[in-house]
Amino acid sequence: MDTIVALATPEGRSAIAVIRLSGRDSLEIVSKLLIDENFSPKPRYASLRKIYDPETRELIDEAVVTYFKAPFSFTGEDIVEISCHGSPIVVRQILDACLKLEARMASPGEFSLRALMNGKMNLSQVEAIRDLIEAQTLAAAKQSLRQMQGELSSLLQPLKEGLLEVIVILESALEFVEDDLPEYQMDEIKTKLYEIVKQIERMSSTFKAGRLLREGLKIALVGRPNVGKSSLFNALVGYERAIVTEIAGTTRDSLHESFSINGIPIRLSDTAGLRKTDDIVESIGVQRTRKVIADADLVIFVVDCSQDLTKEDYEILSEIEDMQHLIAINKVDIKQVELVEKFNGKNVVEVSAKTAQGVDDLRRAIIKPFLSRNSAAEEKGFLVTDARHADLLIRAKKEIEKSLELLDQKASEEIVLTGLHNAMRFLGEITGETTTEDILNRIFSTFCIGK
Repeated sequence: MDTIVALATPEGRSAIAVIRLSGRDSLEIVSKLLIDENFSPKPRYASLRKIYDPETRELIDEAVVTYFKAPFSFTGEDIVEISCHGSPIVVRQILDACLKLEARMASPGEFSLRALMNGKMNLSQVEAIRDLIEAQTLAAAKQSLRQMQGELSSLLQPLKEGLLEVIVILESALEFVEDDLPEYQMDEIKTKLYEIVKQIERMSSTFKAGRLLREGLKIALVGRPNVGKSSLFNALVGYERAIVTEIAGTTRDSLHESFSINGIPIRLSDTAGLRKTDDIVESIGVQRTRKVIADADLVIFVVDCSQDLTKEDYEILSEIEDMQHLIAINKVDIKQVELVEKFNGKNVVEVSAKTAQGVDDLRRAIIKPFLSRNSAAEEKGFLVTDARHADLLIRAKKEIEKSLELLDQKASEEIVLTGLHNAMRFLGEITGETTTEDILNRIFSTFCIGK
């Protein structure tokens, strides 16, 4: 393979930037940057060297150079990492020099793709690297790390082995046995397949919690002006993010902030108060509020219990009643009206944004509808967090179930095997054993350049 190069650290100014080369000519290219034909570094040892422009021989920077000899590297190829000063100008000069020496700029995820192709890790482990980089919470990072260490592969391996055992028996019967397999052997095959289906179902059922952990929730605070949405927004995120005044309509546009609840990423939006208005700017804010509501996983309808419900409150409630929603009865510290009964006590939390009373209850209520019943057990176990993996598990399960139905119908081994081979292929796609080039390109296009 040709030699690729990329900046492995984020773009911009920093104390240090790391430029990574991978390929058979990595060491030769770097020796020309050092103007040292005899450069023969000890693998895995860092050395402080001067980096030059190979054409003009002008000094570019002084950097730490580290060599990783194939196959004992991330990609399985020769890798050289140059840790230079994090000036964009310096980085650009070194990259340009490498390109002049016939290295090629790496495409997104190409270093990881080479690690996959060279057998350094499987596809699910590579995807876990991406997820670890993008993790928004400690819980998400821990799940990604478990997958990166091969836990998903370990869980899949006995399923594939069990499926392969059944396939071998049926293939052998098709080729060498003239009569049908004995009834007891057919029962053993069915039992094994039922157990595999059960285990696949158990794994795929964790995706609801896994997806929540990885992608989080979009939450929108809605209500008429001056009910305390911005104050509640600040109470939930934990600091004064939104401007709070007694003037109705202060929030003219949607305000967004990210935080987490019990390890679940939350994207909270404070929206403009929903009401009819002649103010052009405020009316644009109201239109944007409706777009935020349409995109939210959960809508929190904020009402003010220092006064009775208004016509505007009822109109807002009618807009969101078919959506997943909570009622936050705010200002309980100055309560004048009992509003809980008016909502039949359903999905209602009483809070005071001013004193923080009930805010923890609201946090728990936010995530409660999205947690599966066995979430406590799942927190300690492995979760399927990738939609691609969940889809392939479900497809494999359906194929095995079709084969079981055909076995009950006394169908020929040849027809039964079709579903089992499909199931094996779907399970193999998770770890990359049977994944097409088109799918690989789609997956690695989501990676950052340099990884």
